Amino acid sequence: MFMMGFLFSARECREIEYLLRRELEETLLDLGDYRIDEMVRKAMEDRYQVLFKMYGRFVTPKELSRYIRNKKYR
Repeated sequence: MFMMGFLFSARECREIEYLLRRELEETLLDLGDYRIDEMVRKAMEDRYQVLFKMYGRFVTPKELSRYIRNKKYR
């Protein structure tokens, strides 16, 4: 495993939060489309998990709870 550290300003943190939030929302919408191939869906689910964990490092648990996937999307 490889770990990297970064120092961000408050403005940069807000920008990263925004970018991650947009990606999470877009991925959730795409995961709701059942026309997508199963292999592609699996890759999207893996990417969603990575984005979700990253987003969780920037926001409160309350904000993070908005993006917890429910069974409707599975």
